[in-house]
Amino acid sequence: MNETDIRKYAELMKELGLTGLEIKDDNKVVRLERTQPTTVKEVSVYSENEPKQVKQTDSQTKDGISVKSPIVGVFYVAPAENADPYVKVGDTVKKGQTLCIIEAMKLMNEITAEDDGVIAEICVTNGQVVEYGTELFRIKK
Repeated sequence: MNETDIRKYAELMKELGLTGLEIKDDNKVVRLERTQPTTVKEVSVYSENEPKQVKQTDSQTKDGISVKSPIVGVFYVAPAENADPYVKVGDTVKKGQTLCIIEAMKLMNEITAEDDGVIAEICVTNGQVVEYGTELFRIKK
């Protein structure tokens, strides 16, 4: 993939209001991310045959577990507009229990608890656009 192609994709991101885009071309993968409407934050190119290096963030905090968004999308606390939320502050959750939904490209992705605990804080609001790595919940063990 050449610079002209990358620029075309960056312009497409701007036009569509996207904050992230990943393109696979042969055995190469290009991932574009941006934080502001006109600025491309990061471009990474890697081969699918090589191990992908991902920055690891420690989800364990001194107060418990930090649940972070694995994708870019829209955060929803409930399965439907008038439905009860999946969890509220103070609720006890079990490993594998659905905490919320993140809508990305018209797909609803359930985010589940990775461990048992009690919801200490919901860090984002319903309908908020979240980035990869945005803290969604804090869970006390």
